[in-house]
Amino acid sequence: MSSLKWWEHAVIYQIYPRSFQDSNSDGIGDLNGITSRLEYIADLGVDAIWISPFFMSPQYDYGYDVSNYYDINPEYGNLNDFDLLIETAHSLGLRLMIDIVAAHCSHLHPWFKESRKSKDNPKSDWFHWVDPKPDGCPPNNWLSFFGGSAWSWEPRRQQYYLHNFLPEQPNLNHANQEVQDELNKIARFWFDRGVDGFRLDAVHTINGDCEPYKDNLPDPNFTLGPLPQDSQPFFRQLHDVAQLNQPVIQEFSKAYRKIADEYDGDRFLMGEVSGDDGKTMLVSQTFTEHGRLHATYN
Repeated sequence: MSSLKWWEHAVIYQIYPRSFQDSNSDGIGDLNGITSRLEYIADLGVDAIWISPFFMSPQYDYGYDVSNYYDINPEYGNLNDFDLLIETAHSLGLRLMIDIVAAHCSHLHPWFKESRKSKDNPKSDWFHWVDPKPDGCPPNNWLSFFGGSAWSWEPRRQQYYLHNFLPEQPNLNHANQEVQDELNKIARFWFDRGVDGFRLDAVHTINGDCEPYKDNLPDPNFTLGPLPQDSQPFFRQLHDVAQLNQPVIQEFSKAYRKIADEYDGDRFLMGEVSGDDGKTMLVSQTFTEHGRLHATYN
């Protein structure tokens, strides 16, 4: 067992901060609440905790719509609270992982607020902006995971922007090196605070501008699954590589792995992935090739 990396045999305990433990009686779980329960968690035999998003966010998707990657949503605490949390976790022999949402951000993030203003601002190409069809309709038939079109209209630019999830979660354009550079800074910021690993949210939905934006075809093998989300029209399509599992994703994976390997110890990268038509295992294999993510799950 000693020859294995810590994450190869670890029990990882997920914590959703909003509902886990409230320390100040405001009805919302917080970082200090998590800290107060770490001894209990360690006594369970857990090796690591993974904390769902706690960044600044308007909470349209409960933290997966990030408006500031470098700070804590006030209802959860502040950076001093986080530092105490990680110090306490490490003193108990617990590793600490956090979520990184790299495919999209909040529509209230300063990046998008600037990008949507015009076609010639410094952030104009940080997101996916596409002209409408001649009749004014979206550029293709792509659907959002949460229902409806994956495209929303911005009247100031007279263009549509891409969102694989909510309209309040615009997809970042990973073909822009400035976007990757900023995401690299985010990784280093949290690694420098002592974080032991990242769970990379919906990493298969990372996109770079990739014209032409072809229509998705219907999935002839679709069968209705047991979960409510399985009924979403999104899952009835075969998704063009420009929408899901783009090759550009692996440039992101390699960049994050290179950063993780710069740090002492074993920093861990785990990606949430999926694939159409029973190809999830093949997608996972691609994501975990040498020099990319350490592990994936679906």
